[in-house]
Amino acid sequence: MRETDVDRGGRVLRVRDTGDPGGSVVMYFHGTPGSRLDLAFGEQLAAERGVRLVLFDRPGYGGSTAAPFGLSAIAADAHAVADGLGVDRFAALGLSGGGPMALAAATVPGGRVTRVGVASGAGPFQRVPGALDGLDDNDRAAVALLPGDPAAAAAGFAAGFGPLVELARESGGSAVAAAFEDLLSPRDSELMQEQRFASSFAATMHEALRQGTSGGGWDNVAWVGEWDVDLNAIRCPVLLWYGTDDRFAPPAHGRWLAENLPDARLVMREGEGHLGIMEHLGEMLDALTRPDPAQPATAG
Repeated sequence: MRETDVDRGGRVLRVRDTGDPGGSVVMYFHGTPGSRLDLAFGEQLAAERGVRLVLFDRPGYGGSTAAPFGLSAIAADAHAVADGLGVDRFAALGLSGGGPMALAAATVPGGRVTRVGVASGAGPFQRVPGALDGLDDNDRAAVALLPGDPAAAAAGFAAGFGPLVELARESGGSAVAAAFEDLLSPRDSELMQEQRFASSFAATMHEALRQGTSGGGWDNVAWVGEWDVDLNAIRCPVLLWYGTDDRFAPPAHGRWLAENLPDARLVMREGEGHLGIMEHLGEMLDALTRPDPAQPATAG
């Protein structure tokens, strides 16, 4: 495992490069809030499966310089990270708020992204039926500022994450889990009782919020507001994984994406919640990196 900074002209992106150094590359897009440490529980698993995991903090999270951003900006950052690491092609995997970012990376022309995986990811809030109705008063007020004043909207969204900052500093981040307890499904709660998952969650939340909440604010502008990428530009297969009991990204998000993406397959797991990636990461990595039987074998 190594960590490095990729220069983006006056700002940096903190990158974590782990798993099998010679393996198929999966670039991971963390949750909201989250960080490059999201998958610490699964890095050895990735190595055993022959997968090289590349993870980076979005601006304002972890070790990356704070800056305004939208989906298209993160797509450009992702391809810059690949350039910096000498990676020609990669699969993209996004969790929760990282799902739209993974999709955005695949809208960049050139065929560099081979597959996209969305795990419990947000769909376009402006288009998914009922999505905006589920926002709290703070987020509704922030949405009302869009599209005219994205900076004010980002500040409004960021304020909603404020209570998490002090919790993230307590006990290395372990107190944050309690703040989400009422929104966890029964299966999510069971997973968070396992030490490897609980400690990984605490570590990524501690890292995610150490600069503050601006990253979360701009995340929400990017995918609660109108998406600034064209999903019809995606030319690779998209794999969608959702749980029927997800209280953060309800099944309607997965169904909308399945119906509106050019080439998508939806897996809906009965009784599972938002944290399915914790118990299904291995099969997700396999699905994203296995050879495509529709493609002819190449000699050499």
